[in-house]
Parts: sequence; structure tokens; C-alpha cells
Amino acid sequence: MILSFFIFMAMHSNQNYSLKSSNSFNIKASCSRIYFPSSLAELQQLPDLSSENFYILGDGSNTLFVESQAPTIIQPKFNGINIVEQDDHFIVTVGAAENWHDLVCFCLDQGIYGLENLALIPGSVGAAPVQNIGAYGVEFADFCQEIQWYEFASETLHSLTKQACRFAYRDSIFKQERYNKGLITQVTFNFPKAWQANLSYAGLDTLAKESTAKQVMAQVIGLRSSKLPDPKELPNAGSFFKNPIVNDADFAQLQQQYPKIPHYPQKNGEIKLAAGWLIDQAGLKGFRHGDVGVHQQQALVLVNYGSELGAEIISLAKYIQQNVAKKFSVSLIPEVRMITHKGERSFSSLSDLNPIENITVIGDSNSIRGSSDD
Repeated sequence: MILSFFIFMAMHSNQNYSLKSSNSFNIKASCSRIYFPSSLAELQQLPDLSSENFYILGDGSNTLFVESQAPTIIQPKFNGINIVEQDDHFIVTVGAAENWHDLVCFCLDQGIYGLENLALIPGSVGAAPVQNIGAYGVEFADFCQEIQWYEFASETLHSLTKQACRFAYRDSIFKQERYNKGLITQVTFNFPKAWQANLSYAGLDTLAKESTAKQVMAQVIGLRSSKLPDPKELPNAGSFFKNPIVNDADFAQLQQQYPKIPHYPQKNGEIKLAAGWLIDQAGLKGFRHGDVGVHQQQALVLVNYGSELGAEIISLAKYIQQNVAKKFSVSLIPEVRMITHKGERSFSSLSDLNPIENITVIGDSNSIRGSSDD
């Protein structure tokens, strides 16, 4: 069976192009130039950007525009889904601009299973391998077969195997050696027909072992919806911080002081901690400062109540980072990508122009005192 469709969109360059609707934080920002390449020929028509600042934008669900002015933006518009059915598996090739959750739903409707645990993750298919997105015991890398990647310097397409992508926790070669040297145009998945529900993660372990893929997806959607606000109703970028990983010795000290600390042993002997739990225990769940805050149901999510300034999200994130470090001696690293007019920058390099001060957190998150509401 082969099913395919393609949508072509002309490449454009706009002056003072608004990006407010192109980021899920709904932050006000604009760029002087933006390109929407949808074919190899249009990629080859891109100007040489090696000497200027630019950013490759997907759906903007994992992007924070720190300043009102953004660099040149490239937003690929490669669409289409192609399915090849073989004896024991499906090969599914997907354009980078396709919506991730729509792909999950589409696959299940076609009787192709495996991505159900990754339902409702916002963003585009092309962004998924960059972060190696994961949830409920499943990662993008589990089903990746190949990545089609366009290299700016040689103006050619390269096929990268799963091994060549060097996937790790929220990491890949696209954030390392190949960062900003090209962009992903399509992704190829391999889904075995011999499917078994992955119910190992908390929240899914209550399902029956014989649950169908659609039942698993429904459970995942229910769990995510109960914890995570809809960005269209309350702007956010999902999980803001990565779950920190500590060595065994540091974890032993933490567990001695906090016996109930959630933890997830890793294959290399290190221990992954739950960033949301750390933020919650620091008394910051539901914390609000002006028009930004920490979500009331999920402390890992920072929300925008009406601010147009990315700098206010930065101040909140640094305040959280400082409080968690003070309480647990654990450093939280943002998962969200920080974009200035000079391009992407590390969180540690960003200045806090208006630090949150004179706020005392007492007990739980419902007992916050200070200047945040003044």
C-alpha cells in the first residue's frame, strides 16, 4: 500500500514579519527576513547565511523569543506522508513540516502502531529528531530509520541513519556537530507489525495488558490534558526544563534527605530526577510573577498570562533555577530553545534584566508572599 500527498508553498522573504503567532508562548517578536522553502530547488536558492544570524523554526512550540527582534528565520514547508507496507513492518516517510500529533493520529488510523505514547506532543515532525522527543517510556529514536538532511555548504541532501544521528536524552547530532549547518526535510520511520503496548510508565500501568494502541493513545491524551494547559488557551511551551541527571553518589545524598524523591535509573548507572517534582518541592507550583508563572497542575510548565516580553519568561526561569539549586544542589537546564537577535543562545549566557527579588516562598505554592503582585 502506498499513500502520498504533497503540498508546495513558494518561498518568501518578508520585511518585519510578525512571529507572535509562530511561537506557542505568544511572545511578540518579528524578523526582517523569513524563508519558507518547500523543495530542493528552493533550498538551493537560499542566500548564503554563513556570515549572519539565523534560526530554523518549526511550529515554534519549543522556542522562546527572548527579544522583540529575531534573526533571519527559515521555516521549512516540506509536507507529505508516504507509506510502504512490507511483510513484517511499515516504512513511513514524512515531510518535516507535518504536525507531530496529526502524524500520530494518522498512523493509528492506518493501523500503524508505535507512536501512541507520544500523542499530543506539540511541534513539527522535523523538530522531533532534533530534540529526540520522548514521553511515557517511548522516544522518537525508537522508530527512526533515516533522516533526510539538507547541507547548506554543499547544497545537497544527505541520508543519515539512526546510528549517524547519535540520539541521546533530548539530544542528537543536529544539536551538536550539524547544528545550523543544514536542516531536516523529511523523516523515515520503521514500525514493526508485531506490536505490544508499552505500559511501563506511571499512568499507563493501570491499563490492561491487552489494551489497543488507540486505548493507549486515549490514556496518554487524558493524562497530558489533565496536567498540561492547551497553548491556544494558556500560552506555554510544554515542559520547560529537562529532567536533570545526577551520578549515583549525589543521588544517594538526595535520597537520604528526601526518601520519596522520584528517580529513574539510567543504563549508564546515572539517575534521572523529575524536574517538576523538584520545582514543586521548592514551593513554586502555581507561583506567578506579573504576567508569567508556573502552571498550577504541572510545575514543569511555565505559562504566559499576557506578557509580550520573552525576557519575563527568562527572569521566571532563572528564579526557578536558583531556588531549586539552593534547595537540592541540582541544576535545571531548559529544554526550550532561547532565540535572540543574534540567533540561538544558551540559557546560562542570557542576562536577567529584571531579576525577581524580595519574594519569600513559605510552605506550599499557595503561600507565596512578596512583590510579585504589587
